Amino acid sequence: MSGASSATTPVPTTTAGAPQPSRVGLAGIATMAGSGLSNQTGAAIGSLAFPVIGPVGVVAVRQYVAAVVLFAAGRPRLREFTWRQWWPVLLLAVVFGTMNLSLYTAIDRIGLGLAVTLEFLGPLSIALAATRRRVDACGALIALAGVVTLMRPRPSADCLGMALGLLAAVCWASYILLNRTVGRRLPGAQGSAAAAGISALMFLPVGIVVAVRHPPTLTAAACAVAAGVLSSAVPYLADLFTLRRVPAPTFGLFMSVNPVLAAVVGWIGLGQRLGWAEWAGIGAVVVANALSILTARD
Repeated sequence: MSGASSATTPVPTTTAGAPQPSRVGLAGIATMAGSGLSNQTGAAIGSLAFPVIGPVGVVAVRQYVAAVVLFAAGRPRLREFTWRQWWPVLLLAVVFGTMNLSLYTAIDRIGLGLAVTLEFLGPLSIALAATRRRVDACGALIALAGVVTLMRPRPSADCLGMALGLLAAVCWASYILLNRTVGRRLPGAQGSAAAAGISALMFLPVGIVVAVRHPPTLTAAACAVAAGVLSSAVPYLADLFTLRRVPAPTFGLFMSVNPVLAAVVGWIGLGQRLGWAEWAGIGAVVVANALSILTARD
C-alpha cells in the first residue's frame, strides 16, 4: 500500500481527582469514529503536498496549526510553571515532534495503512500493560495479532520505513505516559498547549528552510494547513468531548480502529488496494475494539 496518514494528535489530559467516565455511550463512540476519520482524511490530504514540500514541510505546518489550536484552548500560564512542571512539558514537546516526523517520513516510504498500523503498536502496548481485565487483555492480543499480520515480511519491504513506524510507536507510548505526568502537574490542557508551542518553535527554522529551498505552491500550502486542521484541531476538540464520556482503557483500544479508517481512506481517496491478509489483520483490530466496547463495565 502507499499513501499518507495522520500524525498523532495530543490527547487532552485530565486533572487529578477529576471524575472518570464509566460507560461508553453512542455519542462517545460516534465522536471517536469521527475523530479518527478526520485524522486520516486530513493526513491523506496532507500527503498531496509531499511532492512539493516533503513530509518534513507538512509536519512543520501541522505543528504550527496544533500550537495555535492548543494555545487557544489551553491558555497556558507559562510564567507560573515550576521546573517540576517544565521538565515533563519539554520532554513531551520533543516526543511530540519526533513522533510526527518519524510517522510522516514512514508514510512517505511505506504508505498509509502500514505506517498507521505500526504506530498503533504504541497505545496497544500501553493498553496491554495497564489492563486489569482478562477480556481487555484478550482484545489487546487480538489487535496485536492483526498488527503483526499487516506488517508481515515481504520481499519488497522497506525496512527503514518500518523502523520509522516503530519509532513513532515508541514515541506515542512515551507520549501517553508523559501526558499522564503533565496532566497531574498542570490543570486542563495547559501542559499539552505548552508542549505544542515549544514543538512548533523547534520546527520554525525547519519550516523556513523548507520554504526557501522548496517554495510551496498555493495548493501544497492549502493541503498542509488542511492536514493540520483535520488532524490536529478537529481530533483534539473531539477528544475533549470523548474523554469525559468514555473510560480511558476503552478510548485507548478504540483508537486502534484508525488503521481501518486509514485503509478505507487510502482505498477510496488514494486508490490503494488491500489483499486478504491486510483485511484479515484489520478485521482482528475491529474485533478487538468491539470486544472491549461491548463488554465495558458500567
